[in-house]
Formats: sequence, structure tokens, C-alpha cells
Amino acid sequence: MSLEEISKAITNLEEEKVLKLVKEKLDSHEDPIKILDACRRGMAKIGSESGEGGTVFLTDLIMAGEIFKEAMEILMPKLVGSTTKSLGKVIIGTVEGDIHNIGKDIAINFLKAEGFEVIDLGVNVPAQKFIDAIKENNPPVVGMSGLLTLSIEPMKKTIEAISNANLRGKVKVIIGGERTDQNVCDYVGADAWVNDVNKGVKIIKNWMEVES
Repeated sequence: MSLEEISKAITNLEEEKVLKLVKEKLDSHEDPIKILDACRRGMAKIGSESGEGGTVFLTDLIMAGEIFKEAMEILMPKLVGSTTKSLGKVIIGTVEGDIHNIGKDIAINFLKAEGFEVIDLGVNVPAQKFIDAIKENNPPVVGMSGLLTLSIEPMKKTIEAISNANLRGKVKVIIGGERTDQNVCDYVGADAWVNDVNKGVKIIKNWMEVES
């Protein structure tokens, strides 16, 4: 049984099979980092098949994220103290006035699958909470999610508050959600916008590579 079977099972959304294979590989003393990498490859594949013209739908992305989380729960005790290298920190939250979390949670799972350390601020997040999290965690990237048109103004106000706190120069800001586009990105003062998880991960990876 190869590790690629785990990747394929994640891509095919075969929850029971993924968890069974992960447990079997651990029981056979396979390196947990290699198992994690196999899970990541499956997530990368399903992520690449989403977005415009893709064959993967929102429900598939949600399911893949849940499967990855369950696999991670099995792997984490074995990964503690191992040499898994974080690609960097990302703070993410749904802005004040919006309680939708689906897009945010999908993004978080796919970022974690790539190896990022993600600080999830939750939903309905006021500007000050973003500021406090930036000061505490010193991340290179901040992600703001919002499903509603009403989320655009809070995004703008939050980015302005980050600037007023003299923190804007330290972070790249990426926004995401159904109502975002380049015009919204320019209006709120963000560095990039996405409504495609795969594109978002690529943008953040590119930013991190430039930082390093």
C-alpha cells in the first residue's frame, strides 16, 4: 500500500478510507511527516480542481477540509516534536458584521494543508482584534473574509485601523468572499483578492517566498 493511496482517497472524498489508511500507516511505523505530506498532496489536487471551470464544488471543498482535519487529529500526537516546518503565519477572520465562516474555514484547512500556521480569529471580528493579533503574532499575511456586500466597509475600516496602528507596512492583506473583486480590493486598500481557495493559497505562498 503506497502513500499515494491516501492522496487519492482525499481527492476522491473517501473519508473512511483516508482515516483507515492513515491509521494503518502509523501502525506500520511509517514516518508521520510522510503521511502528512500525502494528505497535503491530496488537498492540493482537489484545490487545483476548484475555481472557475473546475470540477470541484463548494461542498467538495468543505468535505475535503473536514477529512483533512480528522486525519490531522490522528497524526498530531505523532507529529508533536517532529521537524515539520511552518511556511509562515497567517491571521484570518471574518470581518465585523458578518458571521459567515464557510469560506474562511475552507481557506484555513487548505492553508494548513500547505504547511502554514493559521491563527483563526473567528467571525464578526472587530478591527481591534485584528490589530491585537498582528501585534501578538507578527504575521506576514492577514486574511479577511466576508460574504456580504455589507462586509466591504468593515474591511476598509479594519485596514485603515491597521494603518493607523502603524502595522500596515508589516503585513500583506488578502480579502476573500463572494462580493470581492478588483474594484473592492482597491477600494478597501487590500493587496489582493480571491474567491478561489487554490488561487489564494498560491498568492500567499508567493508572498512568503518573497519574505524569506
